[in-house]
Amino acid sequence: MHILVRLFTLVALLLPATFFSQNTIYFPPKTGTVWETTSPASLGFCPERIDSLYQMLENRNTKSFILLQDGKIVLEKYFGTFTRDSFWYWASAGKSLSAFLVGQAQEEGLLDINAPTSTYLGAGWTSAPPDKEALITVRDQLRMTSGLDDGVPDVDCTDPACLLYKADAGTRWAYHNGVYHLVHNVIEAAGGQGLNVFTKTHLLDRIGMTGLWINHIQYGRARDMARFGLLMLAKGVWAGDTLLHNQQYLYDMVHPSQMLNRSYGYLWWLNGQQSFMLPGFQLVLPGEIIPNAPGDMYAALGKNDQKIHVVPSKGWVVVRQGNAGAVGPGGGTVPIILDNEIWAYLNQLVCTPVSTEEGDADSGVRVWPNPAADGWNIAADGMIQRVELYAANGRLVQAVEGVHSANIRLEASGLPAGIYAVQVRIDGRIITRRVALVR
Repeated sequence: MHILVRLFTLVALLLPATFFSQNTIYFPPKTGTVWETTSPASLGFCPERIDSLYQMLENRNTKSFILLQDGKIVLEKYFGTFTRDSFWYWASAGKSLSAFLVGQAQEEGLLDINAPTSTYLGAGWTSAPPDKEALITVRDQLRMTSGLDDGVPDVDCTDPACLLYKADAGTRWAYHNGVYHLVHNVIEAAGGQGLNVFTKTHLLDRIGMTGLWINHIQYGRARDMARFGLLMLAKGVWAGDTLLHNQQYLYDMVHPSQMLNRSYGYLWWLNGQQSFMLPGFQLVLPGEIIPNAPGDMYAALGKNDQKIHVVPSKGWVVVRQGNAGAVGPGGGTVPIILDNEIWAYLNQLVCTPVSTEEGDADSGVRVWPNPAADGWNIAADGMIQRVELYAANGRLVQAVEGVHSANIRLEASGLPAGIYAVQVRIDGRIITRRVALVR
């Protein structure tokens, strides 16, 4: 089984990104305001549950909220005086954008993430002993494993006097803004041009984004954040234009980059891991960082709840801008409480199915046996594109993508007994069936 998994991963890395994304993902034009939509009703969303989501977001100081499905807008809402054209800061969500730029710079041969940071910034960029400074690589900057002390009075300071040795690079995970800010200095030194120029030519202009870096903080509109999330969903390709060919780097960005904090990639936060760490603490906490969200979700998270959530299994990109919506672990630097609350509402958007019949002649989809002991057979009159299994609380527990068959077996081994909802995507429609699992 492990051999098959490795083989599949190898094939996935060798295939072009367009093999996975371009047939189904919609990309809005680079200019203008045209952006195709998908009606919430076509996804089975209940209007009153959308209203409840919006009310919660408004109560949590939200300024903008967007939900994309395969690139098309399903939900887009602005609150108060905020509009589609309003600019707002990304805060630390911009770190994830920086990681993409580093990948592009490396692909052009401008830098090597395995090289010491001093290659680009010169010796003495820290106050660490020379032999310890030499251990710090650009990859360590991306992983937050520089070993420099995050307990200094000003963690944003990039002066050598603020960058003190704490541990050997790679042996300690700590969220350190100053070390991250110097990623931008590396890009500028390696590329020989300012960060805003590099970002505009390499990314913004190519996917229709607007934005500007000011003091290491990216500013832009909600739709700009959505465009970047969509680029990530499409594995670095925008409407046939491949912005980042290196699929291994893309994979590494959104998978555990080290074993100290498994929920951190290259400046991206990762859900679905067995443990996580948060800024300011040297504690490893058990469980997923955002339990209500799908396990394959990865996220750009910033101060005061600036967010981009990317969920490949659902084809979703979720964007939220605003002021702080909740206080909890992670403080104001990387808040996660609102993320979990948002997903509690998102998981309930689909109206609860009321039919428990095995088949419906009008729908062209049959699910049996029901109840079942170990899984269900699914048959359709057309080609099945995707199957999702939801628990009674609305959480996605299993997804099968790219079926392209009229028949599929959905296994349920390891799942607890209870009521589930099976959603079958076929010919542009979504058919939902309530099923029971007994033991």
